[in-house]
Amino acid sequence: MDSLKKVDLQKIDLPKTSGFDPNAILRGAQLTLVGANRALQNPGLFTSDHYRQAALAVAAGIAIRLVITIPIIGVRVILWFLSLFINMEASNWDNDVVEGLNFIEQSVLQVPFFLMTFMRYITPTLDRMFMDSLDWVDRTYIQKHRGDDPTRLRAMYYPNLSLYSTHGDQQNHRRPWEAAMAFLVRYGRRAGISLAIYFLSYLPYVGRLVLPAASFYTFNRAVGLQPALAIFGSSLFLPRRYLVMFLQSYFSSRSLMRELLEPYFSRIRYNKEQKKLWFRDREGVLFGFGVGFFVFLKIPLLGVLIYGVAEASTAFLITKITEPPPPPSDAEQYRQTSTRWENKHEFLALPLANLDAHNISTTASGTNPTKSPPEMGGKKFS
Repeated sequence: MDSLKKVDLQKIDLPKTSGFDPNAILRGAQLTLVGANRALQNPGLFTSDHYRQAALAVAAGIAIRLVITIPIIGVRVILWFLSLFINMEASNWDNDVVEGLNFIEQSVLQVPFFLMTFMRYITPTLDRMFMDSLDWVDRTYIQKHRGDDPTRLRAMYYPNLSLYSTHGDQQNHRRPWEAAMAFLVRYGRRAGISLAIYFLSYLPYVGRLVLPAASFYTFNRAVGLQPALAIFGSSLFLPRRYLVMFLQSYFSSRSLMRELLEPYFSRIRYNKEQKKLWFRDREGVLFGFGVGFFVFLKIPLLGVLIYGVAEASTAFLITKITEPPPPPSDAEQYRQTSTRWENKHEFLALPLANLDAHNISTTASGTNPTKSPPEMGGKKFS
């Protein structure tokens, strides 16, 4: 038994290849649509407390936009007034000021999304939404496969995962305000680094190399040397605006996925190295899934509402890229073996219409899916 465990751990540690391949990214983008469709069919989603908080976030976004727009309009009025006495056509500094203000405006308009993300550390609404959606995914799976061979159905996720405490080890448990402060520090650090790189890109002579170098450093770690060199070479010819948008989409999608997966990781508490391996083995699918929702989250004001759909859809994603969790008593062994995505290649090769294939056997977690679940409201599945 010890030798088997040793082999499993070696199997986890040895692979160093990246999960960033085009097929995985495409499958992640497909799961965005399929997961959103599955989540939107849950009638409980539209009565969630999340949308009361989302309405407050949208209202705050409108207020913030008005507060920011007033000084921007004021600066534009001043520039227009100066243009009556100064020939603005002889210089471009006025256009640079306006473009800079537009950049700030577009960046700050994402504050409602930040507030909704920050809500996770204040109220348990998003955590409950994830768990309710996971229960819905299990139920619809049983409804959809009610006539199939029970021994070929996957085990359930919600029953065992709901037994795990979100606090983990009480001795190492952080208070809510400590977790919130840690989030603010991470957010501030990322924002500071992004702004620093952006401003450094305006330096004379070397500035045009800053963003390509940042791209190479980022993707060399993620996808390897050759793809990173290709990205570096192409980025030398891209305008600064598009290169910034490209990098922002990459980093924001990764951050978005880490936040959306927090309800899962708050229960299955991997250590730092295990969590790194978990993400690395699934990074292509996670990127495709994250960037798919990131596009929708960019919609002003309404994007924050889509965040709730993204959280609910993540419950569906979990059932495709992880094994069903065992009871909490077996959590340690599960953490050691579940960092690897065992049916990865089989799942990526599936046609879109057959995503329920290659699931874990019902005996994997001791859950009997043939037991009839409580009746669900809303749409029935055939």
